Amino acid sequence: MNLTAKMARKWLILFNEKIQAKQDYLSELDTPIGDGDHGHNMARGMTAVVSVLNDTQTLQEVFKATAMALISEVGGASGPLYGTAFMEMAKAAATSDQLSDLLSAGLAGIIKPGGAQVGDKTMVDVWTPIVTEIQKRTLTKIEIEEFVMATADLLAKKGRASYVGDRSIGHIDPGSQSSGYLFESLMEVI
Repeated sequence: MNLTAKMARKWLILFNEKIQAKQDYLSELDTPIGDGDHGHNMARGMTAVVSVLNDTQTLQEVFKATAMALISEVGGASGPLYGTAFMEMAKAAATSDQLSDLLSAGLAGIIKPGGAQVGDKTMVDVWTPIVTEIQKRTLTKIEIEEFVMATADLLAKKGRASYVGDRSIGHIDPGSQSSGYLFESLMEVI
């Protein structure tokens, strides 16, 4: 599946709409296992992203502008993680417009800083199976929701949630939930 700059801009606009609508919910998810600000931070970051999208022409420019806006506007771990994912996607877009290549690069960018793996209760728990399903061209919205919900049963081993130990079990990882919105938005475009 090829991704164009126009599709990527639409994807990010839809993602922004979901983040703005769900920011309170995302912050509620973050309260018992984090700082309680994930939704508000992401909303601020996505507002910044949308404000720079009109200045982009190429797929690489869309992803680079997104990365820079997220890194500069989103606090906590989410800004650097999402920012790195989009920066790696921008680099990959220099040589490929294949969605699976782009998302694989984004996933590698998320894993690189902290070494998170599947089962650590992080965004990696959603991105990894989604990249696999996109490669197979079999991803559904139901699967996205299942991948997000599965993080509730995990013990956090990375990030701020790891500080609360067993109390992290039973809570959906907020970064995984926002990633779910990211991929639901993508599904609406492709």
